[in-house]
Amino acid sequence: MSRYVIILAAGKGTRMKSDLPKVLHEVGGKAMVELVLDTVLEAQVAQVVTVVGHGAELVEQRVADRSAVVLQAEQLGTGHAIQMAEPVLGDKEGVTLIASGDAPLFTLDTYQALFAFHEQSGNAVTVLTAQAPNPVGYGRIIRDENGNVIRIVEQKDATPEEALVHEINTGVYVFDNRLLFAALKQVTNDNAQGEYYLPDTLEILRQAGHTVGAYVMADFDESMGVNDRVALAQANKVLRQRINDMHMRNGVTLIDPANTYIDVDVKIGADTVIEPNVYLKGHTVIGQRVLLTTGTRIVDSVVGDDVQVDASHFEEAEVRAAATVGPYAHLRPQSVLGERAHAGNFVEMKKAYLGVDSKMGHLSYLGDATIGDEVNIGAGTIFVNYDGLHKWHTNVGNRSFIGSNSKIIGPVNIGDEAFIAAGSTITDDVPKHAMGIARSRQTTKLDFWERTPLHEKFDGLE
Repeated sequence: MSRYVIILAAGKGTRMKSDLPKVLHEVGGKAMVELVLDTVLEAQVAQVVTVVGHGAELVEQRVADRSAVVLQAEQLGTGHAIQMAEPVLGDKEGVTLIASGDAPLFTLDTYQALFAFHEQSGNAVTVLTAQAPNPVGYGRIIRDENGNVIRIVEQKDATPEEALVHEINTGVYVFDNRLLFAALKQVTNDNAQGEYYLPDTLEILRQAGHTVGAYVMADFDESMGVNDRVALAQANKVLRQRINDMHMRNGVTLIDPANTYIDVDVKIGADTVIEPNVYLKGHTVIGQRVLLTTGTRIVDSVVGDDVQVDASHFEEAEVRAAATVGPYAHLRPQSVLGERAHAGNFVEMKKAYLGVDSKMGHLSYLGDATIGDEVNIGAGTIFVNYDGLHKWHTNVGNRSFIGSNSKIIGPVNIGDEAFIAAGSTITDDVPKHAMGIARSRQTTKLDFWERTPLHEKFDGLE
């Protein structure tokens, strides 16, 4: 039986108080609608249709490579939104899952179980439900003696007996696809809001003699929808715990999981240790036996095995095996540390390679440069790469020595086993085995103290 999915992602999300469409707000470092799409695509579905509306172009940019997209130009209710998908799915045989783009916490296991239950039940529609500890505000599931769903009663319409029911509607359904679109044609907007509501199809199908069932999922937290910033923070907390638990079960040590922030697409090797207040974002990959200390923030970067990172920031960088970084280093895009290299405290790199066993220990900037192996770069060294119009590249050969407080003004080439004297400003190439010295000769003025007013102030005080 073919499976289809419709993701509802057209709403503005007024309570978010944001110019960004609600479904593009991030949970676990990823837009909510992308999280939903990632999950449903794992459920062996034949096609996904995403219904967009507010901020349609922005939402479409995120999903169009993996989902058909249809436009709901006017937001006239959930039933109306699904009708927009009829040109794509209306003639299909199979079952269709209705998911919400602002409910990102449903798991693959839950969707798979719902599909399986529906396909085995013979229901025209199966509602995904949950047992809510506090059901206030949710639509209640009212069943008959056979367990079939009679109706879904909203909080404001519930009798005192119905209000005591803890089984609630999560807003997720699986329909027989043809019956779904047939029932939608009978839905009216005869209500205070003048909208077409998807739940009205349940009564239409039941009156036509079809069975309406419900599947109770295990974890109520999965059903959380995000309508404001408070719920967004709660959803992030739930997903963060889920992500962190997964990594710990896979052999990663998190010293304080509640204060460790790992995005959903991050990968981490076994025996890595992560201290509190570390942020791993985007598509970062961390190797095995890595140590990340407090204050580290790594975005879209690759960190090899046996690396130690001390309170440092990376963006789109690569740190290869057994290298050490920090404290307080900043690796900007296209920075690469070779095996066993060291970028120390207050070192900044940008679009640069620091070679195997090379060291840049203190207070230095390396931009637009390729540094060979076993090079030592002294404190306070600046690779001057920008002349106000263009960026220039510098090459430094293997086993060279760059003295402290040097300025290397690109483009220059420094050969293998070359030396740069401390305090030099290098503007010309330095060949292999040579020393480059570019600084003023020292002049010493003897007895200069006597020529200053200071000696009158301090002489004779002892």
